[in-house]
Amino acid sequence: MPLSRDKVLGHDDERLAFRFTMLNGSETIECQISDAAMDELAGVKGTEIAERQSQFLSLRDAIEGIASELFDAAPNIRGLAVRIFTKHVMRYKGSSASLPSPGLPM
Repeated sequence: MPLSRDKVLGHDDERLAFRFTMLNGSETIECQISDAAMDELAGVKGTEIAERQSQFLSLRDAIEGIASELFDAAPNIRGLAVRIFTKHVMRYKGSSASLPSPGLPM
């Protein structure tokens, strides 16, 4: 079952990742995407930290689509966080059927 959109938490400067939550029914799922993965998805390198939120928002549909697919493929463990890395983005970019286009509804 696909996850649904929830909250934007913001950039984690220590982990160099952008944090957000999604919902699995009424259960909140912690998610994050690394800065490198977000840049890979956007086709850029070295995005400034101050620009990460707007970058996330512009790629949100695609990022949430990847998070939902990773969640569905993971073992059903309560409290499991979804972490998106460059390898995940590269895999999904190669499979256009799996990756929603940025800015398009899912």
